[in-house]
Amino acid sequence: MEQIGEVRGGERQDGASFAGGTGAQDTRTADGTAHEGPPGDGDGETVAGGSAGGGTRRLFVRAGRHSGAYTAALCLVTTAAAGAALALPAMLGIALDRLLADSPDAPRALALCAALTVATILLDAAETVLNGVTTARTTAWLRRRLLGAALATEPHRAARLATGDLVTRATGNAAHAGAAPAAAASTLGALLTPVGALVALAVIDPWLAVVLGVGTPVLVLLLRAFVRSAGDCVTRYQEAQAAIAARLAEALAGARTIAAAGTVGRERRRALGPLPELSRHGHRMWHVQGRATAQAAVVVPLLQLAVVAVAGLSLGAGRLSVGELLAAGRYAMLAGGIGVLVGHVNTLVRSRAAALRLTPVLRLPPVPYGHDAAPADGGGRLELRGVTVRRGGRTVLRELDLTVPAGTTVAVVGRSGAGKSLLAAVAGRLTDPDAGDVRLDGVPLAALARTELRAAVAYAFARPALLGGTVADALAYADARTPVAAGRVAAAARAADADTFVRALPAGYATPAADAPLSGGELQRLGLARAFARDARLLIMDDALSGLDAATELRIERALLAPAGAGPGAAPGPAGGADDPHGGSGGGAEGGAQGGGAALRSGTGRSRLVVAHRAATAARADLVAWLDGGRVRALRPHAELCADPAYRALWSQEPPDG
Repeated sequence: MEQIGEVRGGERQDGASFAGGTGAQDTRTADGTAHEGPPGDGDGETVAGGSAGGGTRRLFVRAGRHSGAYTAALCLVTTAAAGAALALPAMLGIALDRLLADSPDAPRALALCAALTVATILLDAAETVLNGVTTARTTAWLRRRLLGAALATEPHRAARLATGDLVTRATGNAAHAGAAPAAAASTLGALLTPVGALVALAVIDPWLAVVLGVGTPVLVLLLRAFVRSAGDCVTRYQEAQAAIAARLAEALAGARTIAAAGTVGRERRRALGPLPELSRHGHRMWHVQGRATAQAAVVVPLLQLAVVAVAGLSLGAGRLSVGELLAAGRYAMLAGGIGVLVGHVNTLVRSRAAALRLTPVLRLPPVPYGHDAAPADGGGRLELRGVTVRRGGRTVLRELDLTVPAGTTVAVVGRSGAGKSLLAAVAGRLTDPDAGDVRLDGVPLAALARTELRAAVAYAFARPALLGGTVADALAYADARTPVAAGRVAAAARAADADTFVRALPAGYATPAADAPLSGGELQRLGLARAFARDARLLIMDDALSGLDAATELRIERALLAPAGAGPGAAPGPAGGADDPHGGSGGGAEGGAQGGGAALRSGTGRSRLVVAHRAATAARADLVAWLDGGRVRALRPHAELCADPAYRALWSQEPPDG
């Protein structure tokens, strides 16, 4: 059997993209196998709204509120910087006139010019720092919201997003969108400067303002055309980036398949297929910006020259002083500073395009939880009543009824595509049914509080992700409000037949999870151990034994599926050495596994729902739920079902008799 894709430190080396939710969560790869995604942080904040533009505006408003203090400070600093920049030409003109007149107040005017210059430098420095801090805070906030939204929704919804595309949204797009509040605040200062310069020219000489005002509509039209053209090409550029990232992630996920097929060149061409489109939109984007800058470079100097020419005529006519001529020239330069404004507007255009890509993820609906607690004396009775689930326009589960009695093991069997993994997801509320009701110990799963539900249900998957700093942390991985008792970790490892190879790791249980040299089967056993360590009343195993050899699978099933206390190795093993902070180690492999299983089964016992692909697993279960046609065709022990030729055909290549 080919080993399943390995996962180290929460990153899968081979397999499809994953996204998860609270606790252990399951998504589907293209072939329907189960794997696990990381848990969410429980925030679940989304940006709802009808139109994309409305959602973008709401997103920017919330982002501005998050960094409100820094954005407000940036507005004040940019306003003060604009004020200092506008005051400096007037003071320079006054100082020049006083120097020419040999006035005793000339040194005082020069000192004020120096003070304004220093103030301008300091305010520019403060603006730079505040701009960076505001952008960083907003970007971090957007990334948290994006990750929270992706992990708080049902896994099958998040799985629709390709890994590379989601990474692009969370990195580049979030960074661009995060620059919006700071860019908006800086744009305020960039607008105040030319407006103030126009007013100052009107104060010096109304004709100067008239001359400059004649060309202002041209500048406005240039800016408007830039916004329209840049918005479309920036959006398409970001989409092409996301397409390349998604294909690269797919190629890395299927690296073994590509190497085995010898299709490296073909896959490289496929992954980089959108590169010409990216180049085309990138060149178009720079062309649009360059054209706007070039047009402004033609119009603005002409306006400045016209203002200076009129000011010179006024000087000759005696209406202006030399200092006022100097001030008029400086104000003409400030009023024509469209290049700075184009830069800020370009940032806002990029931010809007990026926000449009973030909004669909932020709109993913979070899973709603109730406020009820699970019954304290519940034994794990699971009931599915009239459950219907549709996927891709197809009804996979149709009015399904199933009861798992408390403390029993039910194996779910059926042909490929029968909905076994989907049933497992519904049973632990990794997805909600389109119709019907799911109850645990009489309480609807939807009514349970989040912490209660995740403490009551444990999952083991075919492709587990090791989340946590060390192997011990990964096995104890759980919600902070429902921690795993330290003594259960080693017992769980023994029950999963993992204690021996974990102790053989370089630092035993303290080995960093990302550095642990694990095979696919060993990784799967650690996933089982993590599920066993949870003091849950319902254990759901979704193809969680597929990567194990027959002997290991037999030992684990004997330990977990046999009645408590049965078997020669039912007693817990002796205490471990001083190097094990989590409890003792069993003796032999089989005895250790069964001893750990017995220790974990103490108390109320746990019910088990096992997706089975082997007849031996079904045979050791108390009951077998035979899925066929979206319903439970039969719920009886394996031995009784074997009388049906159609059931026997599930375990062979031969069609049923008759």
